[in-house]
Amino acid sequence: MTAPIDRTLSQTVELLQQLIRNACVNEGTPGSGEEWRSADVLQGFLEGSGLDLERYEPTPGRTSLVARLEGSDPHAPTLCLTGHTDVVPVSAAGWSHEPFGGELINGEIWGRGAVDMLNLTASMAVALRHLAASGWRPRGTVIYLAVADEEAGGVHGAKWLSSHARDAISCDLVVTESGGWTVPGASGPRVVVTVGEKGIAWRRLRVRGTPGHGSRPYGADNAVVKAAEVIRRISAYEPKARVSESWRRYVEGLALADEVREGLLDPPRFAETCASLSDQRFASYAHACAHTTLSPNLVRGGTKTNVIPDEVVIELDIRILPGDKVEAVDELLAEILGPLAADVRVESIYEREGSESPFDTAFMRSLRRVVQRVYPDATLLPRVTPGATDAAFFREMGAVAYGFGLLSRSITAEDFSARFHGNDERIDVESLRLTTEAWLALCEDVAG
Repeated sequence: MTAPIDRTLSQTVELLQQLIRNACVNEGTPGSGEEWRSADVLQGFLEGSGLDLERYEPTPGRTSLVARLEGSDPHAPTLCLTGHTDVVPVSAAGWSHEPFGGELINGEIWGRGAVDMLNLTASMAVALRHLAASGWRPRGTVIYLAVADEEAGGVHGAKWLSSHARDAISCDLVVTESGGWTVPGASGPRVVVTVGEKGIAWRRLRVRGTPGHGSRPYGADNAVVKAAEVIRRISAYEPKARVSESWRRYVEGLALADEVREGLLDPPRFAETCASLSDQRFASYAHACAHTTLSPNLVRGGTKTNVIPDEVVIELDIRILPGDKVEAVDELLAEILGPLAADVRVESIYEREGSESPFDTAFMRSLRRVVQRVYPDATLLPRVTPGATDAAFFREMGAVAYGFGLLSRSITAEDFSARFHGNDERIDVESLRLTTEAWLALCEDVAG
């Protein structure tokens, strides 16, 4: 069923602007996010269209909304369109426009969440509302999930729902964030689809020292000095590259010089090849896709200028490849720290293993048909993301989950990655049009 795209596009633009202005900023604390604001907006938008709506709030203010269009065939696959409503914090000084203004400027919507991922959350809602209100009744059930807390691991969102409201989101097929841009391929343009993601093993290191007077530092057991060496060792650690089948497929599908392609598929030459790349964003992505990564991102310690501190806390963002076990991370840290390990207590902050869906599925073929309606010359390029999405929780429940969207070719992979959690985040209206059309076509292809 073809939608009057001028109307649905207008709705997508307006809904995205509202979601940006709601400023559901997730700082990783139970009281942040306040996704109830966007749940209210989305519920008001979807009401009266024939969808069954249900709200879930495991923690005050951390609201997720589920909309359901029941299918006629209980044996047909259930499709879930899922988008999160929370966004990461901003440093407003780095922005050219108000981060939560949702302004339309020169054909682009500006604001935190425009790319990650309120554009998809809004366009999914618009597409499903149009289908339901038009009287379309699918063979397979279609679910829309606007979920809280994705940016802090889903504790108050998808993780909670998968444990406590499993029936509400149980499905066979899932589409969510992180895909849809076009890259040059070895045999023509390729539209990226994310099929998997690395695992998370966030760790807190408590580095112990002995308190003393800051005027007598000689021979002191200073936790700050010790922590500096801990960080130096972590930063200097060079993990071995591991070339997975997913990474091999991705590299072989790109338009790369032969020596670059060969180097990115040969573990002993991987580091040298990354260092030789002129595009450091791609080098960073390539390195992340073939290694365990450790990033010390938070340090706290000390109480007063003239007091030698007895404890410094370091928090590490550690990501592991699909197939690796989170238990191995603590052994790795002990190896890196060496004799310092005796003075460091390691605590787990959050962890989950990597996940991956198969490439060759009927669902992937549906995505290809959707893409080729707009870009007839394009094929799909599956990839694994070093980041994390709610797709992992659905894969744990047995669903095939992909990251998708359909962006205009004016947005390059470099643009997309720079806008994720970056300054001046924005999305062009043409991408909103294409993505809204893509959800309409996908629902009809999969569930129609």
